[in-house]
Amino acid sequence: MDAVFHALAHGARREMVARLSDKPLTIGELAEPLAMSLAAASKHVKVLERAGLVRRTVRGRRHVCRLDPAPLTSASAWLEFYERHWQQSLDALEAMFGAEQTPQEQEG
Repeated sequence: MDAVFHALAHGARREMVARLSDKPLTIGELAEPLAMSLAAASKHVKVLERAGLVRRTVRGRRHVCRLDPAPLTSASAWLEFYERHWQQSLDALEAMFGAEQTPQEQEG
C-alpha cells in the first residue's frame, strides 16, 4: 500500500491513472498532454508499475499501458476506514456543541 500512495503522490501519475481508467494508452499518449518527454513519462510509468497500478505490454516499439485497479482496493478500504472514523468524531463534536446551545441560540 505504501507503493500505491507513493505512486499517487505525484500529479502527473494521478493524471496518467485517470486517463488509463478510460482505455489503454501508449507511453507517448500518456506523455503528450503532460508536455513531458517520453523518458520522463516512462519513469512515471515505472513507478506506477512498481505499485502494481499499471501493466505494460510491448508491441514492437510501442509500449502499451493498462490500468490494474486491484491495488487501489486496499488503499480505498484504508481511506474509507479513516473517513468513517473522522466522520463519527466530527458528528460527536457537532452533537456536543449542539447540546451546549442555550434555548435562545436554538430559536434564533
